[in-house]
Amino acid sequence: MAKTIKFSDCLADYNALMQDIEARRFAPIYLLMGDEGYFIDAICDKLSASILNEAERAFNQLTVYGLDSNAGAIVNLCRQMPMMGSYEVVILREAQQLSKIENLVHYTSSPQATTILVICYKNKEQGRGLDKRTAFYKSCVKHGRVFEAVRPRDYEVDRWLVDYIEHKGYRANAKALAMLKEHVGMDLARMASEIDKLAVSMSENERMITDDHIEQYIGISKEFNTFELNDAVMKRDMARAMRIADHFAHNPKNYPLTLTITLLFGLFQQMFLLNYHLWLARRKGVAMPNDMELMSCIRANNAFVVRELKANIGRWNGPQLFKALGLLREYDARSKGVDAGGLDNGELLKELLLKIFMQ
Repeated sequence: MAKTIKFSDCLADYNALMQDIEARRFAPIYLLMGDEGYFIDAICDKLSASILNEAERAFNQLTVYGLDSNAGAIVNLCRQMPMMGSYEVVILREAQQLSKIENLVHYTSSPQATTILVICYKNKEQGRGLDKRTAFYKSCVKHGRVFEAVRPRDYEVDRWLVDYIEHKGYRANAKALAMLKEHVGMDLARMASEIDKLAVSMSENERMITDDHIEQYIGISKEFNTFELNDAVMKRDMARAMRIADHFAHNPKNYPLTLTITLLFGLFQQMFLLNYHLWLARRKGVAMPNDMELMSCIRANNAFVVRELKANIGRWNGPQLFKALGLLREYDARSKGVDAGGLDNGELLKELLLKIFMQ
Protein backbone atom coordinates (compact mmCIF):
# COMPACT_ATOMS: atom_id res chain seq x y z
CA MET A 1 0.00 0.00 0.00
CA ALA A 2 1.27 3.44 -0.93
CA LYS A 3 2.28 5.64 1.96
CA THR A 4 -0.16 8.43 2.75
CA ILE A 5 1.53 11.82 2.59
CA LYS A 6 0.74 14.09 5.53
CA PHE A 7 0.46 17.85 5.17
CA SER A 8 3.46 18.30 7.48
CA ASP A 9 5.54 16.05 5.17
CA CYS A 10 4.32 17.99 2.14
CA LEU A 11 5.31 21.30 3.75
CA ALA A 12 8.78 20.04 4.70
CA ASP A 13 9.34 18.69 1.18
CA TYR A 14 8.10 21.96 -0.32
CA ASN A 15 10.52 24.03 1.77
CA ALA A 16 13.44 21.73 0.93
CA LEU A 17 12.63 21.81 -2.77
CA MET A 18 12.37 25.62 -2.83
CA GLN A 19 15.74 25.86 -1.05
CA ASP A 20 17.32 23.59 -3.67
CA ILE A 21 15.94 25.75 -6.46
CA GLU A 22 17.25 28.87 -4.74
CA ALA A 23 20.67 27.20 -4.56
CA ARG A 24 20.38 26.22 -8.25
CA ARG A 25 20.42 22.50 -7.50
CA PHE A 26 18.16 21.45 -10.35
CA ALA A 27 16.79 18.02 -11.24
CA PRO A 28 16.22 16.91 -14.86
CA ILE A 29 12.53 16.13 -14.14
CA TYR A 30 10.03 17.66 -11.74
CA LEU A 31 6.75 15.83 -11.31
CA LEU A 32 4.54 18.15 -9.25
CA MET A 33 1.31 16.38 -8.41
CA GLY A 34 -1.47 16.42 -5.86
CA ASP A 35 -4.70 18.11 -4.85
CA GLU A 36 -3.32 21.42 -3.47
CA GLY A 37 -2.66 23.59 -6.49
CA TYR A 38 -1.00 26.40 -4.52
CA PHE A 39 2.21 24.42 -3.92
CA ILE A 40 2.33 23.10 -7.49
CA ASP A 41 1.99 26.59 -8.97
CA ALA A 42 4.48 28.11 -6.51
CA ILE A 43 7.19 25.55 -7.32
CA CYS A 44 6.55 25.79 -11.06
CA ASP A 45 6.69 29.59 -10.97
CA LYS A 46 9.92 29.46 -8.96
CA LEU A 47 11.52 27.10 -11.48
CA SER A 48 10.26 29.17 -14.39
CA ALA A 49 11.89 32.30 -12.98
CA SER A 50 15.11 30.69 -11.71
CA ILE A 51 16.56 28.23 -14.21
CA LEU A 52 17.18 30.63 -17.10
CA ASN A 53 17.76 34.36 -17.20
CA GLU A 54 15.38 36.61 -19.11
CA ALA A 55 17.30 36.51 -22.38
CA GLU A 56 17.67 32.71 -22.28
CA ARG A 57 13.96 32.19 -21.55
CA ALA A 58 13.00 33.74 -24.87
CA PHE A 59 14.79 30.93 -26.74
CA ASN A 60 14.90 27.96 -24.42
CA GLN A 61 11.79 27.96 -22.20
CA LEU A 62 8.58 26.48 -23.57
CA THR A 63 5.21 26.15 -21.82
CA VAL A 64 2.64 23.69 -23.14
CA TYR A 65 -0.78 22.62 -21.83
CA GLY A 66 -2.04 19.09 -21.53
CA LEU A 67 -5.31 19.67 -23.37
CA ASP A 68 -3.56 21.21 -26.37
CA SER A 69 -0.66 18.80 -26.73
CA ASN A 70 0.27 15.14 -26.88
CA ALA A 71 2.95 13.00 -25.29
CA GLY A 72 4.90 12.50 -28.51
CA ALA A 73 5.24 16.23 -29.18
CA ILE A 74 6.40 16.85 -25.61
CA VAL A 75 9.00 14.09 -25.87
CA ASN A 76 10.36 15.72 -29.06
CA LEU A 77 10.53 19.13 -27.35
CA CYS A 78 12.48 17.63 -24.46
CA ARG A 79 15.02 16.09 -26.83
CA GLN A 80 15.94 19.43 -28.40
CA MET A 81 19.27 21.01 -27.55
CA PRO A 82 19.33 24.51 -26.02
CA MET A 83 20.03 27.32 -28.49
CA MET A 84 21.92 29.34 -25.91
CA GLY A 85 22.62 28.77 -22.24
CA SER A 86 22.84 25.51 -20.35
CA TYR A 87 19.27 24.24 -20.37
CA GLU A 88 16.17 23.70 -22.45
CA VAL A 89 13.19 24.10 -20.08
CA VAL A 90 9.86 22.47 -20.94
CA ILE A 91 6.91 23.21 -18.65
CA LEU A 92 3.82 21.04 -18.97
CA ARG A 93 0.86 22.67 -17.21
CA GLU A 94 -2.50 20.97 -16.60
CA ALA A 95 -0.82 17.62 -17.22
CA GLN A 96 -3.90 15.81 -15.89
CA GLN A 97 -5.58 16.74 -19.19
CA LEU A 98 -2.85 15.17 -21.32
CA SER A 99 -4.03 12.06 -23.15
CA LYS A 100 -1.87 8.99 -22.44
CA ILE A 101 0.52 10.81 -20.12
CA GLU A 102 2.17 7.47 -19.38
CA ASN A 103 3.77 7.68 -22.86
CA LEU A 104 6.11 10.37 -21.51
CA VAL A 105 8.07 7.41 -20.15
CA HIS A 106 9.83 7.35 -23.54
CA TYR A 107 11.63 10.47 -22.34
CA THR A 108 11.56 10.24 -18.53
CA SER A 109 13.22 6.81 -18.56
CA SER A 110 16.32 8.42 -20.12
CA PRO A 111 16.27 12.21 -19.69
CA GLN A 112 18.83 14.56 -21.23
CA ALA A 113 21.23 16.44 -18.99
CA THR A 114 20.53 19.65 -20.93
CA THR A 115 16.73 19.56 -20.51
CA ILE A 116 14.61 20.27 -17.44
CA LEU A 117 11.04 18.99 -17.71
CA VAL A 118 8.45 20.35 -15.25
CA ILE A 119 5.15 18.45 -15.10
CA CYS A 120 2.22 20.00 -13.20
CA TYR A 121 -0.48 17.41 -12.50
CA LYS A 122 -3.39 18.69 -10.37
CA ASN A 123 -5.59 15.87 -9.12
CA LYS A 124 -8.55 18.10 -8.30
CA GLU A 125 -9.29 18.68 -11.98
CA GLN A 126 -10.30 15.06 -12.52
CA GLY A 127 -10.82 13.85 -8.99
CA ARG A 128 -8.09 11.22 -9.18
CA GLY A 129 -4.37 11.02 -8.75
CA LEU A 130 -1.60 9.85 -10.99
CA ASP A 131 -1.13 6.08 -11.04
CA LYS A 132 2.05 5.42 -9.05
CA ARG A 133 2.35 1.91 -10.43
CA THR A 134 3.22 3.08 -13.95
CA ALA A 135 6.70 3.02 -15.45
CA PHE A 136 6.29 6.75 -16.11
CA TYR A 137 5.83 7.58 -12.44
CA LYS A 138 8.65 5.26 -11.36
CA SER A 139 11.04 6.79 -13.89
CA CYS A 140 10.24 10.28 -12.54
CA VAL A 141 11.07 9.05 -9.04
CA LYS A 142 14.33 7.49 -10.28
CA HIS A 143 15.61 10.36 -12.42
CA GLY A 144 13.99 13.47 -10.96
CA ARG A 145 12.06 15.02 -8.10
CA VAL A 146 8.50 14.04 -7.32
CA PHE A 147 6.52 16.40 -5.12
CA GLU A 148 3.06 15.52 -3.81
CA ALA A 149 0.94 18.50 -2.79
CA VAL A 150 -1.50 17.70 0.03
CA ARG A 151 -4.41 19.86 1.07
CA PRO A 152 -4.29 20.81 4.75
CA ARG A 153 -7.00 19.96 7.23
CA ASP A 154 -8.76 22.91 8.81
CA TYR A 155 -6.58 22.89 11.94
CA GLU A 156 -3.38 22.67 9.85
CA VAL A 157 -4.04 25.87 7.88
CA ASP A 158 -3.25 28.11 10.85
CA ARG A 159 0.38 27.04 11.16
CA TRP A 160 0.95 27.49 7.42
CA LEU A 161 -0.72 30.89 7.53
CA VAL A 162 1.41 32.10 10.45
CA ASP A 163 4.58 30.86 8.72
CA TYR A 164 3.65 32.57 5.45
CA ILE A 165 2.99 35.87 7.22
CA GLU A 166 6.29 35.61 9.12
CA HIS A 167 8.11 34.81 5.86
CA LYS A 168 6.78 38.13 4.57
CA GLY A 169 8.22 39.88 7.62
CA TYR A 170 4.96 40.36 9.53
CA ARG A 171 3.02 38.97 12.48
CA ALA A 172 -0.74 38.82 12.95
CA ASN A 173 -2.98 38.75 16.00
CA ALA A 174 -5.40 35.88 16.61
CA LYS A 175 -8.49 37.81 15.52
CA ALA A 176 -6.89 38.91 12.25
CA LEU A 177 -5.94 35.30 11.48
CA ALA A 178 -9.46 34.08 12.25
CA MET A 179 -11.06 36.78 10.10
CA LEU A 180 -8.76 36.06 7.17
CA LYS A 181 -9.34 32.32 7.39
CA GLU A 182 -13.11 32.82 7.59
CA HIS A 183 -13.10 35.13 4.56
CA VAL A 184 -10.95 32.92 2.34
CA GLY A 185 -11.73 29.43 3.61
CA MET A 186 -9.21 26.68 2.82
CA ASP A 187 -7.88 28.27 -0.38
CA LEU A 188 -4.14 28.72 0.24
CA ALA A 189 -3.61 30.62 -3.01
CA ARG A 190 -6.24 33.20 -2.07
CA MET A 191 -4.80 33.48 1.44
CA ALA A 192 -1.35 34.15 0.03
CA SER A 193 -2.80 36.70 -2.38
CA GLU A 194 -4.63 38.58 0.39
CA ILE A 195 -1.49 38.65 2.55
CA ASP A 196 0.53 39.95 -0.39
CA LYS A 197 -2.05 42.74 -0.83
CA LEU A 198 -1.78 43.59 2.86
CA ALA A 199 2.01 43.76 2.63
CA VAL A 200 1.73 46.28 -0.20
CA SER A 201 -0.98 48.34 1.51
CA MET A 202 0.48 48.65 4.99
CA SER A 203 2.94 51.40 5.84
CA GLU A 204 6.66 50.57 6.04
CA ASN A 205 6.85 50.76 9.84
CA GLU A 206 3.86 48.47 10.43
CA ARG A 207 4.73 44.85 11.11
CA MET A 208 1.71 43.60 13.10
CA ILE A 209 -1.40 42.73 11.09
CA THR A 210 -4.51 43.42 13.16
CA ASP A 211 -8.25 43.05 12.68
CA ASP A 212 -8.31 46.78 11.81
CA HIS A 213 -6.01 46.08 8.84
CA ILE A 214 -8.21 43.18 7.73
CA GLU A 215 -11.29 45.41 7.86
CA GLN A 216 -9.57 48.34 6.14
CA TYR A 217 -7.73 46.58 3.33
CA ILE A 218 -9.72 43.38 2.76
CA GLY A 219 -13.16 44.63 3.70
CA ILE A 220 -14.21 42.14 6.38
CA SER A 221 -16.25 43.51 9.28
CA LYS A 222 -14.36 43.12 12.56
CA GLU A 223 -17.63 43.20 14.52
CA PHE A 224 -19.81 40.80 12.53
CA ASN A 225 -17.94 37.59 11.74
CA THR A 226 -17.85 34.01 12.96
CA PHE A 227 -14.84 34.71 15.20
CA GLU A 228 -16.93 37.26 17.11
CA LEU A 229 -19.94 34.93 17.13
CA ASN A 230 -17.85 32.13 18.66
CA ASP A 231 -16.47 34.58 21.21
CA ALA A 232 -19.96 35.75 22.18
CA VAL A 233 -21.24 32.18 22.49
CA MET A 234 -18.21 31.06 24.52
CA LYS A 235 -18.80 33.97 26.93
CA ARG A 236 -22.58 33.33 27.01
CA ASP A 237 -23.21 36.86 25.73
CA MET A 238 -26.60 36.13 24.19
CA ALA A 239 -27.39 39.74 23.20
CA ARG A 240 -24.17 40.11 21.18
CA ALA A 241 -24.54 36.66 19.63
CA MET A 242 -28.08 37.43 18.47
CA ARG A 243 -26.99 40.77 16.96
CA ILE A 244 -24.31 38.94 14.96
CA ALA A 245 -26.80 36.25 13.95
CA ASP A 246 -29.18 38.95 12.71
CA HIS A 247 -26.38 40.44 10.60
CA PHE A 248 -25.66 36.97 9.19
CA ALA A 249 -29.36 36.53 8.39
CA HIS A 250 -29.31 39.70 6.27
CA ASN A 251 -26.11 38.62 4.46
CA PRO A 252 -26.60 34.87 3.85
CA LYS A 253 -24.19 34.67 0.89
CA ASN A 254 -21.32 36.04 2.98
CA TYR A 255 -22.11 33.90 6.02
CA PRO A 256 -23.32 30.44 4.93
CA LEU A 257 -25.02 28.60 7.76
CA THR A 258 -23.16 25.34 7.17
CA LEU A 259 -19.81 27.10 7.71
CA THR A 260 -21.11 28.92 10.81
CA ILE A 261 -22.32 25.65 12.32
CA THR A 262 -19.03 23.93 11.49
CA LEU A 263 -17.05 26.61 13.32
CA LEU A 264 -19.44 26.59 16.30
CA PHE A 265 -19.12 22.80 16.44
CA GLY A 266 -15.33 23.19 16.55
CA LEU A 267 -15.67 25.62 19.47
CA PHE A 268 -17.91 23.31 21.49
CA GLN A 269 -15.74 20.32 20.68
CA GLN A 270 -12.72 22.19 22.09
CA MET A 271 -14.68 23.20 25.20
CA PHE A 272 -15.92 19.64 25.67
CA LEU A 273 -12.36 18.25 25.50
CA LEU A 274 -11.06 20.95 27.86
CA ASN A 275 -13.89 20.21 30.30
CA TYR A 276 -12.95 16.52 30.17
CA HIS A 277 -9.31 17.28 31.07
CA LEU A 278 -10.47 19.48 33.93
CA TRP A 279 -12.71 16.66 35.15
CA LEU A 280 -9.80 14.21 35.01
CA ALA A 281 -7.66 16.63 37.03
CA ARG A 282 -10.36 17.13 39.68
CA ARG A 283 -11.79 13.64 40.02
CA LYS A 284 -8.94 11.36 39.03
CA GLY A 285 -5.96 13.36 40.27
CA VAL A 286 -4.46 13.39 36.76
CA ALA A 287 -2.08 16.29 36.12
CA MET A 288 -3.61 19.03 33.98
CA PRO A 289 -1.74 19.42 30.67
CA ASN A 290 0.10 22.70 30.21
CA ASP A 291 -1.08 25.17 27.56
CA MET A 292 1.22 23.79 24.85
CA GLU A 293 0.02 20.25 25.52
CA LEU A 294 -3.59 21.42 25.54
CA MET A 295 -3.11 23.00 22.12
CA SER A 296 -2.40 19.52 20.76
CA CYS A 297 -5.11 17.80 22.85
CA ILE A 298 -7.93 20.09 21.73
CA ARG A 299 -6.45 21.02 18.35
CA ALA A 300 -6.29 24.73 19.12
CA ASN A 301 -4.47 27.09 16.74
CA ASN A 302 -2.41 28.88 19.38
CA ALA A 303 -1.92 29.57 23.07
CA PHE A 304 -4.28 32.57 22.93
CA VAL A 305 -7.18 30.27 22.05
CA VAL A 306 -6.31 27.98 24.96
CA ARG A 307 -6.19 30.89 27.40
CA GLU A 308 -9.57 32.19 26.22
CA LEU A 309 -11.14 28.75 26.53
CA LYS A 310 -9.75 28.24 30.04
CA ALA A 311 -11.00 31.68 31.10
CA ASN A 312 -14.57 30.91 29.97
CA ILE A 313 -14.99 27.15 30.39
CA GLY A 314 -16.59 27.71 33.82
CA ARG A 315 -19.64 29.20 32.09
CA TRP A 316 -20.51 25.77 30.67
CA ASN A 317 -20.89 22.37 32.33
CA GLY A 318 -20.41 18.96 30.72
CA PRO A 319 -24.10 18.16 30.02
CA GLN A 320 -24.61 21.61 28.43
CA LEU A 321 -21.62 21.11 26.16
CA PHE A 322 -22.77 17.63 25.19
CA LYS A 323 -26.31 18.86 24.40
CA ALA A 324 -24.92 21.77 22.37
CA LEU A 325 -22.94 19.36 20.20
CA GLY A 326 -26.15 17.39 19.59
CA LEU A 327 -28.04 20.55 18.66
CA LEU A 328 -25.31 21.56 16.23
CA ARG A 329 -25.53 18.17 14.51
CA GLU A 330 -29.32 18.49 14.31
CA TYR A 331 -29.23 21.99 12.84
CA ASP A 332 -26.47 21.07 10.42
CA ALA A 333 -28.88 18.52 8.95
CA ARG A 334 -31.73 21.06 9.00
CA SER A 335 -29.56 23.61 7.19
CA LYS A 336 -29.24 21.05 4.41
CA GLY A 337 -33.01 20.63 4.10
CA VAL A 338 -33.72 17.81 6.56
CA ASP A 339 -36.82 18.75 8.59
CA ALA A 340 -36.10 22.46 8.21
CA GLY A 341 -39.73 23.28 9.06
CA GLY A 342 -39.95 26.06 6.50
CA LEU A 343 -37.41 28.26 8.28
CA ASP A 344 -34.70 30.00 6.29
CA ASN A 345 -31.04 29.77 7.35
CA GLY A 346 -31.11 33.03 9.30
CA GLU A 347 -34.08 31.88 11.37
CA LEU A 348 -32.49 28.46 11.89
CA LEU A 349 -29.31 30.06 13.28
CA LYS A 350 -31.25 32.25 15.71
CA GLU A 351 -33.32 29.27 16.85
CA LEU A 352 -30.17 27.18 17.31
CA LEU A 353 -28.45 29.87 19.41
CA LEU A 354 -31.53 30.34 21.61
CA LYS A 355 -31.67 26.62 22.33
CA ILE A 356 -27.94 26.57 23.16
CA PHE A 357 -28.21 29.57 25.49
CA MET A 358 -31.46 28.51 27.19
CA GLN A 359 -30.09 25.24 28.56
